[in-house]
Amino acid sequence: MPKVNGPLRISVRGAAAVLAALLLASAVWASWGTAQYVVLTKGRERGTMTVQRCGEERCTGSYAPLSPGSQPRSRVVIDRSISEEQGEKIPVTVKPSSDEVVRSGFTGLFHALVPLGGALVLAAVLVAGTLRKTQVGWAMAGAGATLLTASYVTLVW
Repeated sequence: MPKVNGPLRISVRGAAAVLAALLLASAVWASWGTAQYVVLTKGRERGTMTVQRCGEERCTGSYAPLSPGSQPRSRVVIDRSISEEQGEKIPVTVKPSSDEVVRSGFTGLFHALVPLGGALVLAAVLVAGTLRKTQVGWAMAGAGATLLTASYVTLVW
């Protein structure tokens, strides 16, 4: 294969860098949508959800409050992951003005960061392959794999 020099090489590398940056920025945005309720808990309703029924994508159950000012609820909804079973108690934070809850604690944080972990692994291929920054690529892939593994481990155990 002929070696590409000049403006074409610069534009390919520039496009790869922009694509990697967009991929990571969108993953941070997607992760923050859930992570904000886990990280910034002051003034939010926190409690425990008891799983009653699970469908394909969501589980429903009752909510027992733990934080002051929080009210018990007969029905709350959480996104389904790999570990819900009927009768299981899950520590949660309630999203404001809704019946949706998200996991709290380390489990919730790692679960919220799954999009970022996947994006790090994907962007590592671009960084290492196209930009020829192999050490940075390996570091990104390792960080992404660590986030994905931590999420799996905390959800299962």
